[in-house]
Amino acid sequence: MSPQTPDHTLIALLDRVAAQDEAALKHLYDQTASRLYGLALRIVGNREWAEDVLQESFLGIWRNAGDYRSSLSPPLAWMGLLVRSRSLDFLRRRRAERLHANLPLEDTDSLSDHPDAKSPMQLVEASEQAAALHQCMQRLEQEQRQVVSLAYLRDLSHSELATHLKLPLGTVKSWIRRSLEQLRKCMSRHV
Repeated sequence: MSPQTPDHTLIALLDRVAAQDEAALKHLYDQTASRLYGLALRIVGNREWAEDVLQESFLGIWRNAGDYRSSLSPPLAWMGLLVRSRSLDFLRRRRAERLHANLPLEDTDSLSDHPDAKSPMQLVEASEQAAALHQCMQRLEQEQRQVVSLAYLRDLSHSELATHLKLPLGTVKSWIRRSLEQLRKCMSRHV
């Protein structure tokens, strides 16, 4: 996805996808697939599996686009959450298949050919942390949630955020600082 693709463009595409517009789904795929594939690859650790997860995720986007609410999260965050869920489901299915085949648990370490792949237990812990973070993010005000999401999902600097959102730099810095403080406090209750 190009960092220049504004959220309103993705929101409009999701609205069209919700109306079963196949051309909009193709355009949405073209705009976001590379970033979502990267996310899937980091989680599942295998290129083939990541492609499968991405395909399942876009089927999920096709089916669930009508459920997307721009007031709750930026479009890329919503799609990223769907990819993350599909990735973790995929790993759980793989693990269940391996266990069903009566293979020792130690063999699950060889499920990935990616050198930075995490163990299934690490993925479960990450999933629990992600769910807690999602709950904590929902407690932030809409503007703060948007600033934090853009800062981390698009890797924008404070000045880039200020320009993108047409806000004073000081406001952006304050919102991020206060948001991170709130998130830190909220997450400490989940640890």
